[in-house]
Amino acid sequence: MHRSRLIAPISALAASLVIGPLLVTVVLAADPTVAVKRGDTLTSIAKRNGVDVATLVVLNQLPDPNRIYPGQVLRVGIESAGQPAAAATPLAVATTEGRVHVVARGENLTRIAAHYGVTVSAIVGANAIANPSRIIGGQRLVIPGAAAAAAPAAAAPAAAAMPTSMAALVAQRDSVRQVIVQEATQYGVPVALALAVAWQESGWRQGVVSSAGAVGVMQLMPATAVWVGEVMLGHPVDSNDMRMNVRGGVRLLAHYLARYSGDRDRVLAAYYQGQAAVDRHGIYAVSRPYIASIKSLERLFGG
Repeated sequence: MHRSRLIAPISALAASLVIGPLLVTVVLAADPTVAVKRGDTLTSIAKRNGVDVATLVVLNQLPDPNRIYPGQVLRVGIESAGQPAAAATPLAVATTEGRVHVVARGENLTRIAAHYGVTVSAIVGANAIANPSRIIGGQRLVIPGAAAAAAPAAAAPAAAAMPTSMAALVAQRDSVRQVIVQEATQYGVPVALALAVAWQESGWRQGVVSSAGAVGVMQLMPATAVWVGEVMLGHPVDSNDMRMNVRGGVRLLAHYLARYSGDRDRVLAAYYQGQAAVDRHGIYAVSRPYIASIKSLERLFGG
């Protein structure tokens, strides 16, 4: 993960940060931090503090902008040594390293990379993205070498290289990775698939809880955890226990792989939107970015 470096001030109330290839203008504030309250989202915090979501992501180097938790302390500005807080300055990006793409709602890195004829890994590396499966509407991405010709269609795709920033997080959470590998092996689920789903859902973190109440690493909803425990495992799934949480998610993947004869799109759609919805209505359009993101992650994990 790239570290922020404070450089020459633009004014008494603004400063520039160099983060990877980006030059970002942020606000100097007397009280540059806030504590996340129950029910908060980055959007609500950004509005409350007069900044935008992209600024919060940059200032806090958030690997997953959709995952924040009560009590978490977030920076909303830079310490100003007693200067009063000013009205927020919008995020300003200047770069000479490539075109800047503003992410549209529903876009994912796979689609963006294909549009510009570059690789997902190239975009991830240029923007120090810790989790390639999580980008947000309005986020600005540098597209390195956007004018370069795409590789010939007939050429075999090169193995995806995990960006350094993400690899560091993966290494930090290796104990969780080992549990996922063990449970996937036990239930016959492709290891890379299980790792990818777990990373997409929680970044391999047990302490995260979604706004809908899904707990921990593989983010099963409470009712789904009960169903998996009663029908598939024969014992309750304690979502607060990391191994049991992983086992429940992996066992559910094994069920979907059997039900849909290994069809990755339907397997992942069922994990995202539910089995009944897939059986009755097929794959929702809103599920497509989720599916594409996990497929990209699966390649990063060796699938």
